[in-house]
Amino acid sequence: MIAQLTGIAPATLYPEFLAALRASGFKGQTSTDYATRTVLATDNSIYQRLPQAAVFPVDAEDVARIAALMAEPRFQAVKLTPRGGGTGTNGQSLTDGVVVDLSRHMNNILEINVEERWVRVQAGVVKDQLNVMLKPHGLFFAPELSTSNRATVGGMVNTDASGQGSCTYGKTRDHVLELHSVLLGGQALHTRPLTDDELEQACAAPGRAGEVYRAARQIQETQGELIERTFPTLNRCLTGYDLAHLRDEQGRFNLNSVLCGAEGSLGYVVEAKLNVLPIPTYQVVVNVRYSSFMDALRDANALLAHKPLSIETVDSRVLLLAMKDIVWHAVAEYFPADPDRPTLGINLVEFAGDDPADVNARVAAFVEHLQADTSIERLGHTLAEGVAAVNRVYTMRKRSVGLLGNVDGEARPQPFVEDTAVPPEQLADYIADFRALLDSHGLTYGMFGHVDAGVLHVRPMLDMKDPAQAALVKPISDAVAALTQRYGGLLWGEHGKGLRSEYVPAYFGELYPSLQRLKGAFDPHNQLNPGKICTPPDSAEGLIRVNEAPLRGDFDRQIDERVWQSYGTAMHCNGNGACYNFDPDDAMCPSWKATRERQHSPKGRASLMREWLRLQGAADIDVLAAARSKVSWLKGLPTRLRNNLSRQRGEADFSHEVYDAMAGCLACKSCA
Repeated sequence: MIAQLTGIAPATLYPEFLAALRASGFKGQTSTDYATRTVLATDNSIYQRLPQAAVFPVDAEDVARIAALMAEPRFQAVKLTPRGGGTGTNGQSLTDGVVVDLSRHMNNILEINVEERWVRVQAGVVKDQLNVMLKPHGLFFAPELSTSNRATVGGMVNTDASGQGSCTYGKTRDHVLELHSVLLGGQALHTRPLTDDELEQACAAPGRAGEVYRAARQIQETQGELIERTFPTLNRCLTGYDLAHLRDEQGRFNLNSVLCGAEGSLGYVVEAKLNVLPIPTYQVVVNVRYSSFMDALRDANALLAHKPLSIETVDSRVLLLAMKDIVWHAVAEYFPADPDRPTLGINLVEFAGDDPADVNARVAAFVEHLQADTSIERLGHTLAEGVAAVNRVYTMRKRSVGLLGNVDGEARPQPFVEDTAVPPEQLADYIADFRALLDSHGLTYGMFGHVDAGVLHVRPMLDMKDPAQAALVKPISDAVAALTQRYGGLLWGEHGKGLRSEYVPAYFGELYPSLQRLKGAFDPHNQLNPGKICTPPDSAEGLIRVNEAPLRGDFDRQIDERVWQSYGTAMHCNGNGACYNFDPDDAMCPSWKATRERQHSPKGRASLMREWLRLQGAADIDVLAAARSKVSWLKGLPTRLRNNLSRQRGEADFSHEVYDAMAGCLACKSCA
């Protein structure tokens, strides 16, 4: 069933839930102020959903208190969604219920075992934070993300995240050794690969833990052939409820394959034990230039034969934006300009290892292929040798999403079909059809991605404040979903399903009821991140359609055009959360790092400013006229006194919340 997400909960339900939570001994914070809710209403997607409240647990016991209360009959209409770094591109952590933010407090690295090469971390640990601690030991957590300086491990587990180098290193699931989760009702679940005898014990366990193991085992034993037919043989496979890997290569039963990519719809992941790898000590990236982006795509299959660590591709739109960015000064030498033969596509081909002689020999053989092969026209190539040089090139590549957001005009690159995956040998033909689809709507777009895995990031340029352009999201999504299936691929190759879950039943077909049975064992009343991936059997609530969830543009278009043009920087914040950078040595953003409150960040302030402008307009207040009106300090004194008195009495005023967030800005200009 596909339908709007929830009915209307009683007005007292969530206040009563929060009061009961505080009375239960909950040690963290609960928040219902409008500023916090507004900031948590968006992520890096096109959607905007205002939560009822946010809670910030300090440990697994706090999470268990939340889950225990949810299972009480009086609170079975309460909906909760876990949230990490808020970098999702498909609304995975957005809810109209309660946000459970696991990033504020639960961000400790608990143990590093150098000899056995594993770590234990809480869900809120940031990926780069972990790798900084591992680097002195010559180790790293391998799944690579462009958002690695703010994406949390819990978020990576919940989306089964992957990125550059996945053909060599795999996805997050491939590095998860054990997970500690909290189930509905508060029961702890410890998941790891189990022998058949251990599986028998797990299935006999009391409570929900035994129930979920029995459901998963029954599906694996009875639906094997259907699972094999349904799941595509892709590097990215199907994220979420990954039934194809319930049995690992050693024949052990591993429920982590189901939890990785489940987007918090089955339980709360609070701790992970992760496999870590030795850092390659020597790297070379061969930067191959082309006169067209399609040439770069068609060349990828031949380049893969040399078994590089990864192949990243970037199109002309991203390159031209990069050339205008400060980052270009560090990499310009690797992309020499030729006015007569402009570069309109590049492939970044990485070779890595611990033996420089071996790596250089592989690079030499690769370069020999480039020089001898004439099947594709190449404009030339350069070598970025050594860790420092390679990092400079990848810094440019990692900034691609942000750079695409720096275009002029109101049409902006929108992420809703931006992580499709097809077999790599089909990629060039698939992209040709994809481009024809977007061209038929008269749209421009930027493209970049991981051609070795058949994944390309495509973001059509739309002004979401224009209802006619916003209406294109649904038909384009429908067409791309059908196109990926025709090429044996996926709509969601990398960034999860989220609010695109309406396409799940079509992809899983006859296997979809098995997903529902699994969801029902974990979450019978559809309380955990409902409306995404699947619903329990016989649920009255269905999956959310792409065009049913409220969009950011729905709210932005309520702001007077004169006003939003005057506040363009706030309106154009693309939401990718680069200002949440964990690095204490990076200036971006000091007030966020000091407070760990997201309203004290550039993205938070932009969100608050957008909502404040909307509400002022709804109240028929002309903010532009007010800004031009100069009131003397003396004339404004009575108003300030009244405001101070109302604040002392605890009266809610969103304008005060916006002021507090703006007043915390240090004007360091790092966000510029």
